[in-house]
Amino acid sequence: MAEQRAIISTADFFPPVVDDPYDFGAIAAANALSDVYAMGGRPIMAINLVAWPDDLDKAILAEILRGGADKVKEAGAVIAGGHSISDAEPKYGLSVTGEVNPAQIVQKSGARPGDQLILSKSLGTGVITTALKRGLAEPAQVDAAVQSMARLSAATASLAQSHQVSAMTDITGFGLIGHGLEMARLSGVDFALDFDQMRFLPGAERFARQGVFPGGMERNLEYFAQWVDEKTPLPDFARGLLYDPQTSGGLLMAVASARAGDLLAALQSKGEAAFILGTVIDGSGRIVLQARAE
Repeated sequence: MAEQRAIISTADFFPPVVDDPYDFGAIAAANALSDVYAMGGRPIMAINLVAWPDDLDKAILAEILRGGADKVKEAGAVIAGGHSISDAEPKYGLSVTGEVNPAQIVQKSGARPGDQLILSKSLGTGVITTALKRGLAEPAQVDAAVQSMARLSAATASLAQSHQVSAMTDITGFGLIGHGLEMARLSGVDFALDFDQMRFLPGAERFARQGVFPGGMERNLEYFAQWVDEKTPLPDFARGLLYDPQTSGGLLMAVASARAGDLLAALQSKGEAAFILGTVIDGSGRIVLQARAE
């Protein structure tokens, strides 16, 4: 029935973040699909968005599109066409249409004091992909990051629904701090985050200590830091990891404390790298950070 069906529409695309064309296509598709999952929805249709240099081998594009198509198929949706333009730099992504029961939409604005905060994926994709571009990342570190970025959030979204999360958002280009702030502000609360509870992709902390960050980290830090209270001053590497732009990052969920343990266990049983990173407290839309002093 029409009153039980709402449409979700979103779009996302970006330049390659990894070397392998197929992997890039799968990552870009998973990233675009995550907006639908973040609202508790189900993807039903996607349209390819392509920017491609005239002098670049079309066989590379074919692999990118194959990676995206396989990921859309995995999501239970279909590719229904696309649009391409000539550009100096290759870019790929999707415009995605999804559906959700209006009564079951999960918004960013429902977090309540006492809720636990759970993130479904490890952090550090921006650091690892930057290390790859600089020739520093080891194959195993790249593989772990690719697997994380290409992983769909379908199972996470379904479990979030069944455990009645209060609020949810996906962590992408504005990093954990930027997207967490948006969720806290819309909910009229503060998020108390514990750096020592964070989980990072293999190699991320080491590269962060070496100052290997994408340019977007500095932009995120410059803008969002004004709404962040560091109860324990963080070392630069730790601060950078929290502002690090993520590609196809996890879903950040606020859930009642009584259900948090069950949700965490359910996520981990599905193979998600989920962890509790903090709590929701009374406030007016800020992030409160704490950590053991180094």
